[in-house]
Amino acid sequence: MLSELVNFLKACFRPSTDGYARTASDAGGKQDGLLWYKDLGQHLCGEFSMAVVQANNLLEDQSQIESGSLSLTESGPCGTFVGIYDGHGGPETSRFINNHLFQHLKRFTSEQQSMSVDVIRKAIQATEEGFMSLVSQLWSISPQIAAVGSCCLVGVICNGTLYIANLGDSRAVLGRVVKATGEVLAMQLSTEHNASIESVRQELHSMHPDDSNIVVLKHNVWRVKGIIQISRCIGDVYLKKAEFNREPLYAKFRLNEPFKKPILSSEPSILVHPLQPHDQFIIFASDGLWEHFSNQEAVDIVQKNPRAGIARRMVKTALKAAAKKREMRYSDLNKIDRGVRRHFHDDITVIVVYLDSNLMSRASTVKFPSISVRGGGVNIPQNTLAPCTTTTNNGGT
Repeated sequence: MLSELVNFLKACFRPSTDGYARTASDAGGKQDGLLWYKDLGQHLCGEFSMAVVQANNLLEDQSQIESGSLSLTESGPCGTFVGIYDGHGGPETSRFINNHLFQHLKRFTSEQQSMSVDVIRKAIQATEEGFMSLVSQLWSISPQIAAVGSCCLVGVICNGTLYIANLGDSRAVLGRVVKATGEVLAMQLSTEHNASIESVRQELHSMHPDDSNIVVLKHNVWRVKGIIQISRCIGDVYLKKAEFNREPLYAKFRLNEPFKKPILSSEPSILVHPLQPHDQFIIFASDGLWEHFSNQEAVDIVQKNPRAGIARRMVKTALKAAAKKREMRYSDLNKIDRGVRRHFHDDITVIVVYLDSNLMSRASTVKFPSISVRGGGVNIPQNTLAPCTTTTNNGGT
């Protein structure tokens, strides 16, 4: 059992000194206080920009962009994979997804020799099952890990098709030019699973018709069982398997009555979008960004500014909005350290992926050096591990 714990910690808690990039062809990002950014990089189908600002004591947002082969075999398809994993209750689940989901996707792509909705669904399910297995193994040592979970937003560009899969309330938005006017309009691609949305509450009621408290309005916020805002996620095993909803789990996570079927789901909403020449870019971001911008406002920022540093610009604009809401200066907000910063805003991750139709048409024939970049946080000593017994707010993401 101890060896399992050690292996789990190794898997989840990669020290941030690895630079969050493993590639010879693409330099890693830079750190500026609590802000990590990579201003501009090249992926198989265009350029990308990436930025992360940390608010939690331990970064709960994890993210990655992988471009090149999407398979374990040389003959398999190539493309670009984008992942944003907004953790809650701690960083354990989002780190686990960051370390396993793309590898599962490559494995299933190899088996089917193609990219598909089925491949993405299987990869997400395998990641969920892997994390559930670890929670089961670690229950007697670190039971609070049962109350850690993560949203999961995935984008895959392959053979001229864009796949968007989502669990939770991160969001992907497409910027599409209108030929007649030249305007660039926002088109939301992802379906969100947050109890604040009426259709999500209706879905929960239909799935749990005998439970009048499946959704509860608590402190003016709709929450599933009065605890958590999202209805679909990876992890949060305590609301999926009744055997983990008991002591020694903290009382605030334990339900008064046992449940017979999972309350939360790990089934992603998946959209398939054939890319067109007028599709300009995609904004992938955790909900920390969307608290401050509408879809169109975000698209306008991308459209009206240079590509280099656009993700960093969006994060900084969101931080300025957060400071304004608290009637403080941006410069003063910037002085507040991680942990305390969470009272002012959430972790925010933004990845802007530009689409070059010429590159996409040649993507299957042109050899492209694989890149792998991961969003980073502030450095912590290599022997510092996130406590599995975290007591941070698990009610929202």
